[in-house]
Amino acid sequence: MDIKDTARPLDGTGISAFLRSLPARPLLLGLGEARHFAGELGEVRNEIFQYLVEHEGYRSFTIESDCLMGLVVDDYVTTGTGTLDDVMERGFSHGFGALPANRDLVRWMRAYNEEHEEKLRFFGFDGPLEYWAASPRQALTALHALLDGPLPYTEETLDTLLGPDDRWSNEATAMDPSLSIGRSANAQRLRLVADDLVALLDTQAPRLSARDRERAALYGRTATGLLRYHYWMADASPARWTRLSALRDAMMAANLRAVAERGPALVFAHNLHLQRNKTLMPFGDQSLEWWSAGAITEAYLGEQYAFLASALGTVGVDVPPPDTVEGVLSALPWDHSLVDARHLAEALAQPSPRVSPDHAYFPLDPAHLDMIDGIVFLREIANRD
Repeated sequence: MDIKDTARPLDGTGISAFLRSLPARPLLLGLGEARHFAGELGEVRNEIFQYLVEHEGYRSFTIESDCLMGLVVDDYVTTGTGTLDDVMERGFSHGFGALPANRDLVRWMRAYNEEHEEKLRFFGFDGPLEYWAASPRQALTALHALLDGPLPYTEETLDTLLGPDDRWSNEATAMDPSLSIGRSANAQRLRLVADDLVALLDTQAPRLSARDRERAALYGRTATGLLRYHYWMADASPARWTRLSALRDAMMAANLRAVAERGPALVFAHNLHLQRNKTLMPFGDQSLEWWSAGAITEAYLGEQYAFLASALGTVGVDVPPPDTVEGVLSALPWDHSLVDARHLAEALAQPSPRVSPDHAYFPLDPAHLDMIDGIVFLREIANRD
């Protein structure tokens, strides 16, 4: 099979043909990042999302960013609350608000909503965490505020149990579990409090608007997820980092399933979070292994989850060797290509794994091509690090 027969230009016709080739219409279409902060990939992502909105009925976008901060962006794009500058500063985690492509996307979504009755929605689907985790205060108190009394816990009780937020968000706990308060008496009581409040939410669902139910459910998932994460932050066993990595992706997957309930959505996150295979990562003298958010999501959605991995050809001065997947794809005649990954796997005879000097770039693993639906390939990007 000629490599060109596995690919097409990355344009509207190619996107529609790709969707029609899938066994089912996906509720979640994952578009993976091979490298965070690649501006060219963000621009391509925006073009893909705009096409999906205008021609394929997509109405939601979700990104690997703090799910609670994402509410600020959603309020802006749906109602115009706030200013664009403020939203980009307060609505994204991990520094993603500084990316011009994200700013362009938020601006476009707001402009679209001003002219259409059926609104586009924006969601973050990561937890409020990185290697450490935020205080569960925002999620717990927001959930408490949406419930009707009499409630078993007062705001004062929550405040007393939570204590100072900086004790929760201490970044040093990432490497020193003895500094974590996740197994303190108050933290363990808060896990019961969170469970009770989530149960109360179910009993009061009929009195809440659809939007309040959606947000209350998010607050409940986030509060219980954060308290669980903090509990394992205090663990000193060798399994600590494997457990924490798995819990983060499980929180992501729970948020993705909630987004899927609204209909077709584009998901934008690192390839490692969206892939179907297990994630393997060296960490000091350990090798961590856990199921990604994409793998968990597919376990629930089946064929209604589809995954487009991204791959990059030349990154700055790093040119891929011709016997790697990226090297082969660099011979395609288009700057941006959409590749049928499974047909590509059949066409290639044992390509070599690419080793990139760019520590932020994660090349495709040739052994897992048959677990990807398609590849968005950019022949060249600038390395701005």
